[in-house]
Amino acid sequence: MPDEPDDRLRALEARIAAAKGGEQKDHMEEHYSQAQLAWRMVIEMVAGLGIGFGIGYGLDVVLGTQPFLMVVFTLLGFVAGVKTMIASAKEVQGKIDAKAALKEPGAGAPRDEGKHG
Repeated sequence: MPDEPDDRLRALEARIAAAKGGEQKDHMEEHYSQAQLAWRMVIEMVAGLGIGFGIGYGLDVVLGTQPFLMVVFTLLGFVAGVKTMIASAKEVQGKIDAKAALKEPGAGAPRDEGKHG
């Protein structure tokens, strides 16, 4: 009678799967919560600023042009961070995929069909 525990185990697993509804959600298919989206955008902005500051400061030290390049690259990092945040927002909204959002500013924005111009 060694088959009895295996049969009972299979029956139990089938009952558990039926009780769960049988459908398992894929982690990638889950929707982002507002908090996750906010943290993602904050991290993207801080990363852009940090990388721009680091590059600018490093070039200033090497070239002796302090603080000119640090300011320029920090502003460029800010612009890159904002662009990445907008692309992330469009991606999460499902209007457009991430690569297309980064390539074309304003891509995926709803068009006003009533106005001609």
